[in-house]
Amino acid sequence: MIGYWDPLPTARRVLDDRALIAADLFQGLWEQRNWRNVPGPFYAAETDIMALGRGEAPNNICYDGDRGDGTVSEFVHRQPVTEGETAALIGAAQVEHWRGYQWDGDDHWTVDGVREWWRERGRVREWAVRIAADWAADGHPEWGFAGGPEYAGLYQDAARGHRDFVAYLDGGLEAYLRGYLFWLDRRREPRPGEALPILGS
Repeated sequence: MIGYWDPLPTARRVLDDRALIAADLFQGLWEQRNWRNVPGPFYAAETDIMALGRGEAPNNICYDGDRGDGTVSEFVHRQPVTEGETAALIGAAQVEHWRGYQWDGDDHWTVDGVREWWRERGRVREWAVRIAADWAADGHPEWGFAGGPEYAGLYQDAARGHRDFVAYLDGGLEAYLRGYLFWLDRRREPRPGEALPILGS
């Protein structure tokens, strides 16, 4: 991706088309956001454990597994860059029972904050590699009912999402974040040929 595309006008149109009220749908708190969310306008804070988000937006949503028992919370591992992905992410927010998603990231992220997140990306990459290998394994009896064979497909799909996240961290996310830095600094999309800020190492 070159530059930056603002998904919020599309998101507002999707809300109108679906007769949704933003304040009812997006209730997540910035202070409670999952540290794995990639910078951008959308993020997940405290979400339910139903693992429905990837069914709606597999290109944008991953699960964390922080509880260690096979139950999950959700986070945004790739910001939407098309109208279809934006609509899908809103669908994920619709099926999330705790209303833990939010779309006010532009009001909180700063240029310095994005650069700091990027500098620390090794932490999330290491986590994603580890959990992808764990969740792709056959059987987790220590998880009790959640580790039964009927849930194997869910965890294998979740592991696929983690592998996609690693691939995005390794190639693609840097270009997106450079465009997002431009957006945060100028509050407009870059024009063709305009230089983008350097993200850092």
